[in-house]
Amino acid sequence: MAFGFFATCMTAILRFKASLEESIIINKVSMWNCLGHQKGKSIVKRKDGTKNIIGPNRPIFVLFGSSIVQLSCDLHGWGASLTNLYSRKADIFLRGYNGWNSRMALNVYKQIFPKDAKIHPSLVIFYFGGNDSADPKFPLGPNVPLDEYVENMRKIALHIKCLSEKTRLIMLSAPAVNEKQLVEYYGDNRGRTNERGKIYSEAGIKLGQQLGVPVINLWSALYERPNVFRDGMHLTKEGSEIVFNKLKDVISMAEWEPSLDWNKMPNEFANING
Repeated sequence: MAFGFFATCMTAILRFKASLEESIIINKVSMWNCLGHQKGKSIVKRKDGTKNIIGPNRPIFVLFGSSIVQLSCDLHGWGASLTNLYSRKADIFLRGYNGWNSRMALNVYKQIFPKDAKIHPSLVIFYFGGNDSADPKFPLGPNVPLDEYVENMRKIALHIKCLSEKTRLIMLSAPAVNEKQLVEYYGDNRGRTNERGKIYSEAGIKLGQQLGVPVINLWSALYERPNVFRDGMHLTKEGSEIVFNKLKDVISMAEWEPSLDWNKMPNEFANING
């Protein structure tokens, strides 16, 4: 009886394996066909002969920064809201790194934004400052001295601006924090204070003015606002809505050609009817 049960199980397993292998083969063929490889053809061919898997090419937006950027693509985050808003208009790439400061960013920015790339972003949203502005006395903190912070941001911003004539840049300043909430959540303020954050924010705004780059003042936008932080420094849904709306305003008011205002950009395949 035990042998019969074992034989039945083995038969079922072998049938399942055969069915699975057949399904995989069918799916591979379907995927190959969906990617436009019938008769050796691809969906999109560039002029240089290289092929795209997904096309046509949309404008590219890149979000580059530390945790406020990394977490922006969480549910209800400002990055997720931008992705939804531009869902048929632009592709949004996340380059956010939790715990990073501008010194760390300086080590990799040329890899993230290579000048010899065939396609450059249409818009970069660039943020560092919350970690840089931490008190240098905080143990193992991410502080970067103010002068160095400004120069790091200047180097990276100038590099991004020079990627192409049509690459646009928006900077986000160092933000405010909720010092009481930080202590309640972490047991200390993580070296963050509104006094230090304001100094770094003002330096970032001044840099943006020098470079002709729009800067969103996150310090004034978030200072003493209720319910904008989940832990005293990272954003809630309400905090992200503030950032999202300010980004929309900056983009809509910018006199960029071509415009990156979602209201003025065409929907992809808008002429295709059912």
